[in-house]
Amino acid sequence: MACPYFYPEEKWKGKLAGRAPQFPLGDFYEGACRAGDAEFRPDWDTLRERCNMGYARCQCPRFPENAGPDAVRFTIVQDREAAIALYYVIEKNHAPYQHGPLEYDRATGALRATPANAALGNQARAYVESYLRRILARAATA
Repeated sequence: MACPYFYPEEKWKGKLAGRAPQFPLGDFYEGACRAGDAEFRPDWDTLRERCNMGYARCQCPRFPENAGPDAVRFTIVQDREAAIALYYVIEKNHAPYQHGPLEYDRATGALRATPANAALGNQARAYVESYLRRILARAATA
């Protein structure tokens, strides 16, 4: 579950110490924090412990007071030739806050309908791209 204010921009290119866990977006991402009035570039520890992992309320000084959601989860519902259907759940206090379907168009490499929340859209794209990287890696070793 990534932080709902995290705007992932690119997969982390550096090495991760030890065995890499399964990250909520599939891979570890660099990006920006969109909580507050101005975009912020988090440091490594913040990216690792809060942005990529979610549930940063009471831990992150940038987390808005009395904010709504705490984390975002995704799952692939169906992988078709032309599109990948996924579902998101935004959580608050470990319970659903908002949810819905999204669809990723394989031909364009973008969501077919852009969510009003840009961070949610970018997280969904990052999640699907991580999923596609894993699928390609499995196919290459088979």
